[in-house]
Amino acid sequence: MSEREACGALARRNAVAKVGAGILLSLLLLVAVDPVTPLVALVLELLVVPFAGVGYGLLLRRSWPLLVGAVSVFVITVLFGAPSGSPVAALGPFEITSDALVAGLGFAVRLLALALPGILAFATTGATELADALIQQVRVPARFAIGALAAFRLVPLLMAEWRTLTLARRARGIDAGANPFARLRLFAGTAFALLVGAIRRGTRLAVAMEARGFDAGVPRTVARPVSFTLADALVVAGAVAIVAVSMLVSVGTGTFAPLW
Repeated sequence: MSEREACGALARRNAVAKVGAGILLSLLLLVAVDPVTPLVALVLELLVVPFAGVGYGLLLRRSWPLLVGAVSVFVITVLFGAPSGSPVAALGPFEITSDALVAGLGFAVRLLALALPGILAFATTGATELADALIQQVRVPARFAIGALAAFRLVPLLMAEWRTLTLARRARGIDAGANPFARLRLFAGTAFALLVGAIRRGTRLAVAMEARGFDAGVPRTVARPVSFTLADALVVAGAVAIVAVSMLVSVGTGTFAPLW
């Protein structure tokens, strides 16, 4: 699989514009604590998904842990939230109230609306594109950006190494079976072996980058020039429009509740 998973119109835009749009949406959803604002923002974000070239099916497959987390937040808030508001139902020793339902819905939708821009941004952005844009547009030091890029490139290698360690232990007859404590010990041993391997790999990579002059202290040239065009500015403007519409709808319905 390539660095980015989509090739839609959003995938051709500047990485800084997409990250900036996600930050703007995150600020709105962190400030507003009512359920209407994140709900409107989530609906508008879902309308942008086809432009990302991801597809709703792929988005669902990639974000199912997020959906599980949102449902868990909703259930926990409804069952263990503050017992205020009018009673709606009773579930054993738990009394479900209207305020708890509204709060649980607000937290769950806010979690989805917060995470969706990040999923779209990183599904349509390659690690190399992000590093180039950060260096050229945001003026991030090349040492930090290229180091982060190298670390990101190691993630698939670590996943493959985890599978190799697991298969090697299984071939040696080391299996936890149905014992949960043995599974925990086996997991801890495999994680420690992976950590040792990652440290060794990172040390070799750092020495190799130093030998190739990545910390020479001289101005670096740019192999892939990245420009910030009008279309990139429209991505940021679209995020501002989503923020404005979400706030206007929540204010118009009288539900807007700021954090303060």
